[in-house]
Amino acid sequence: MPLTLEWPEIVLRLALTVAAGVLIGLERDTHGRPAGLRTTLLVCLAAAIAMIQVNLMLAVAGKAPDSFVTLDLMRLPLGILTGVGFIGAGAILRKDDRILGVTTAATLWSVTVIGLCFGGGQIGLGIAATALVLIVLSALKYLEAYLTREHRAILTLTAVAEPPAEELRRLLAAAGMRIARRNITFSTAPKQVRLELNLQWRSREKDHHPPAFLAELAARSGMLNLQWQMQDEER
Repeated sequence: MPLTLEWPEIVLRLALTVAAGVLIGLERDTHGRPAGLRTTLLVCLAAAIAMIQVNLMLAVAGKAPDSFVTLDLMRLPLGILTGVGFIGAGAILRKDDRILGVTTAATLWSVTVIGLCFGGGQIGLGIAATALVLIVLSALKYLEAYLTREHRAILTLTAVAEPPAEELRRLLAAAGMRIARRNITFSTAPKQVRLELNLQWRSREKDHHPPAFLAELAARSGMLNLQWQMQDEER
């Protein structure tokens, strides 16, 4: 970083920071993620402003002859990274056995580093980092559509008699699903049986529709209610 920093250079760094934050924030906003345009842009700007402040204070860094105190300017961006770690931790949620928001937290961490690059004057590195982050968030999402991954869902059946276990196992096996956990609840007034199955299977990301055998199960006599709830993590 240069010892003297003029306003045209400051404006250039801030403009590039805003452009990077807007591009990445729009990608997250259009997909309905918790950290959208404003959050991403604010985090990126905060990191850039911190590095610009460090650059402006380079002339006063060091240790005075009559002082035991040494001014370590690099503690400021390190503190920014630590603070973003708390923001990222707040974006991560645990719901039952699922972890949500990891990609959002990683995005906030990435835009912070991009802001530090632009604020510190590493323009080429910041532009390259912005392009790579956009490729990871946008372009790789289309690649994931052709990769098989694990899916999870909860199938809940409510019937006046015990659900057909053998037929259910046959239908699940034909669909490539396995039962990870089951829970059976009996009710005497009125007499009902509630079966809850936690299912797991592997398929392509675009195969996100309910399985065809649900219609066959729902049409059986004695079936009172059938619910299908996907439990996939945020992508």
